[in-house]
Amino acid sequence: MSGTRRWAGLGDAASVLVLAVAATVLLDALDTPSPSLFGGLLAGLVRGLAGRRRLTVPRSGMTAAQALIGVSVGGLVDVDTLAAIGQDWLAVLLVTIGTLLLTLLAGLLMRLQPGISPVTGAFGMIAGGASGITAMSRELGADERMVAVLQYLRVLLIVVLMPLAATVVFGVESGAGGPVTGEAGPGWPAGLLYAAVSVAVGLPLARLLRIPVPALLGSLLVAAVLDLSGLSRGAQLPAPLETVAFLLIGLAVGLNFTRESLRTIGRALPLALAVIVGVIVGCAGLGAVLTLTTGASALDAYLATTPGGLYAVLATARDGGADATFVLAVQVLRLFVMLLSAPLLARWLRRPDPA
Repeated sequence: MSGTRRWAGLGDAASVLVLAVAATVLLDALDTPSPSLFGGLLAGLVRGLAGRRRLTVPRSGMTAAQALIGVSVGGLVDVDTLAAIGQDWLAVLLVTIGTLLLTLLAGLLMRLQPGISPVTGAFGMIAGGASGITAMSRELGADERMVAVLQYLRVLLIVVLMPLAATVVFGVESGAGGPVTGEAGPGWPAGLLYAAVSVAVGLPLARLLRIPVPALLGSLLVAAVLDLSGLSRGAQLPAPLETVAFLLIGLAVGLNFTRESLRTIGRALPLALAVIVGVIVGCAGLGAVLTLTTGASALDAYLATTPGGLYAVLATARDGGADATFVLAVQVLRLFVMLLSAPLLARWLRRPDPA
C-alpha cells in the first residue's frame, strides 16, 4: 500500500511539473515577463486548489532554488549603484519606514474582522519576509495559521499582478534585460563552478551569521564578491538553472494557496483582499516618492517598494532591464527592518488596554 501511495505521489508531482513547464513555454511564446515564475505559479495554483492532498515543494528544492537565484542576482550587483544608494540613504530609509507604517495600519484594519487580534492582523500584513514572519508569529502571540494565509495571499496577489503592471504600466518586454544569463562569459562549466562555490560558501556563512533568507542572501553576497573582484572571470549562472529556480519558487507560492487556506481565512477574505490591494497601491505611491527624491526610474522604484514577492521582483527586474542592484538593496533593507521590528511591534500590540 505504501509503495502504491509513493508512486501516486510521484505521479502527482510529475504532472504538476509538466503543467508548469507547459505554462512556462506558452507564456514565453506570448513574451510574458518572468515566464518560468508565472508558469510555476499557475501550475501550483491549479494543483493547490484542485487537489485533495497537500503537495509542497521539498525544503531542499526551495533552498536550492533560493540559492541559485542569489547567484544569478549576485552577478548583477553594481558598485556605482550601491554608491548612489548610499547618497540617497535618507530617502530610501524614509520610504522603508513608510512601508512599515503602511503595513501596520493595514494590520490594524484587519481588526475590523471579528476573531483577528491586533498582533495577528499586523503580522499578516507586514511586507517582506513572509516565511520568517510566519515562523516567529506563534512565539510572539499571533495566530500562526491566519498569519501564513494572509502573508501568502499577499504574495500571491503580488506575483499575479506584477507581470501585468510591468507590461501595461511600465512597458516592460520579455528579455528587455539583455542576453539571458549564461550566454556570455567562459561557458556553462565555469558557470556551474561559480554557482557551486557561491552556494557552498555563502549558505553556511549566512546561517552562521544568522542572516535572514540565508540561501538567497548568502549565495548572493559570495557571488557578488567573486564577480566584483574578477575571480569569477565573467562566469554566470547557466540559464536553464535560473529558469528551474524561478519555476520552483512559483510552484511553491501557488501550492501554498489551497482550499484549506480558503477555509482558514473564511469570512475575512473580502476584507483581506481589500486591505492587501490597498497596501499594494500605497506602496506604489511610495515608489513614486522614491522616483522623485532619488532619480530612480519609475520601474526601479515600483519594484523596490513592492510589498513582498521578492523572487517575483528579482525575476521581473532581471527580465525587464531594471536596475537589479538598486531594487535588491531597497528590498533587503526593508526585509531587515521588518524582521527586526516584528518583536517590538508584537510587544506593543499585546500591551493591555488602559483601564
